[in-house]
Amino acid sequence: MSHRSYPAAIVATIVLLDRLTKWWIIANFSASDMHTILPGVFNIVHAENPGAAFGVFSQGHPALRAILLVGISSLVLMFVGKLLWTAPNPATPEPPLLRAALALVFGGALGNMIDRVFRGEVTDFIQVFIGAYEFPAFNVADSAITVGAVLLIGGLARTEMLRRRTS
Repeated sequence: MSHRSYPAAIVATIVLLDRLTKWWIIANFSASDMHTILPGVFNIVHAENPGAAFGVFSQGHPALRAILLVGISSLVLMFVGKLLWTAPNPATPEPPLLRAALALVFGGALGNMIDRVFRGEVTDFIQVFIGAYEFPAFNVADSAITVGAVLLIGGLARTEMLRRRTS
């Protein structure tokens, strides 16, 4: 599999899962509906978020908010896309996990940007509790971004540890 097809498959899968799950929530749940799956642990909700992660910027002027959020998303997509599109250097092999992590971030950012561009808000539907703490509702795209970021941080930390051992 080429250096581009592996991440492209991940991006396509994330965007497809994100679109399908959001479509299903919009079609089957009224705004603010909540269905308990595991009491005190996990609910399915229908929340529309006009802002960024955790509702940041949700109270701002709609036009300014749209320009800012779509602009930031576009910059992230361009930066991560460039990293994914560029062929790895044969002299310094790149772990496949790094490309997968970047593809997860790209797919998640693209999924949420599609909502922002065409609907002006992002559909969130997963609600998780840990003890008394309630996480803000999120979606497949948010999950992909988070998992991708954690994998990137872990991969960078591992690379740094290996570099220090060999120095």
